[in-house]
Amino acid sequence: MGLQGRGFFIWKVWDCGGGNAERIASAAQSAGLSHVLIKIADGSHTVNIDKETKIDLVPPVVAALQARGIQAWGWHYVYGDDPIGEARVAVQRVQELNLQGYVIDAEIQYKQPGRAAAARRYMNELRRSLTSLPIALSSYRFPTYHPELPWHDFLEQCDYNMPQVYWEKSHNPADQLARTVKEFQALTPYRPVIPTGPTYKWDGWHPTDQDIKEFLQAAKKLHLPAVNFFSWDECERDLKNLWDLIAEKPPQKPPEEPTKDIPHQWIEALNKHDPNAVVSLYQPNAVQITAARTIQGQAALKAWYQDLFSKTLPDAKFSLTSFSGSGRTRHVTWGARSAHGSIKNGKDTFGLLDGKIIYHYTTYTIST
Repeated sequence: MGLQGRGFFIWKVWDCGGGNAERIASAAQSAGLSHVLIKIADGSHTVNIDKETKIDLVPPVVAALQARGIQAWGWHYVYGDDPIGEARVAVQRVQELNLQGYVIDAEIQYKQPGRAAAARRYMNELRRSLTSLPIALSSYRFPTYHPELPWHDFLEQCDYNMPQVYWEKSHNPADQLARTVKEFQALTPYRPVIPTGPTYKWDGWHPTDQDIKEFLQAAKKLHLPAVNFFSWDECERDLKNLWDLIAEKPPQKPPEEPTKDIPHQWIEALNKHDPNAVVSLYQPNAVQITAARTIQGQAALKAWYQDLFSKTLPDAKFSLTSFSGSGRTRHVTWGARSAHGSIKNGKDTFGLLDGKIIYHYTTYTIST
């Protein structure tokens, strides 16, 4: 399944939800996140290990997210000095954590001379073990600014491109995102772009509410499959106002009105003056009993109500006076007003089967 929706990068687990896995997963679910990307390694070292207890903080977060149907990905800052070692720690972490995707964060260190060979060695070693796992590259937003980075060697074996569209010192996210996509479309190979927006403060700057709205709108306009934000830690600590803007909460269904009891349904159907509406409240073999006669079946009931609406009490207004009973029995008092007469003493008993009327005793007097 392709990556879709909205996600957040976690840098330091202990700075998100107090480090509590259930709290993190619950917040992700409430925000409608489809995926969360957790830092699992830095260079050839594992990260997000408690310094005092040496306990790995990532497994419970992964389990809690996946239990809620949220994809758990890992991300890894790489340097290129030891590409084989970095690839091996990546494979180890992905497999032991049962992650659903992996992100390579390659930045300034990979702009050094000779790093294309390191990128190829790294990717070959990675793909030797992670043959079908979705892999993404996270790096700069404008490749024309960073031609030294071995874009081709990374992207050739990646499934996604997650450029860091950080509009620092500016407030034009839509323009910067459009330029990012355009520049990557000119590169070979092109991979689906899933941009990462900023949710942090830097040197007196921070994204505004309007920035985030424009970034999300631009991603939608460009038909991008997903977006991410960096980082959960800093957003929770410094920019809580942005969280609700990013949250893609499912639309709330209006509360369903409780089903009206059968006496109310019966009066409403009578006021429609539609025999079919009234008869739909009865079982197919229902019986209606009066002091004068007994009829059975929906056809006979329909004929009786048709006569009531067209001849006996045309254009009548029916009203429910009271009702009582529970389970399979209802006792009803009711009235009606019409130009041809009125009823003030309607008194009926309904017997119910599976929520519909199976027998109906009725007494009333029409006065003129």
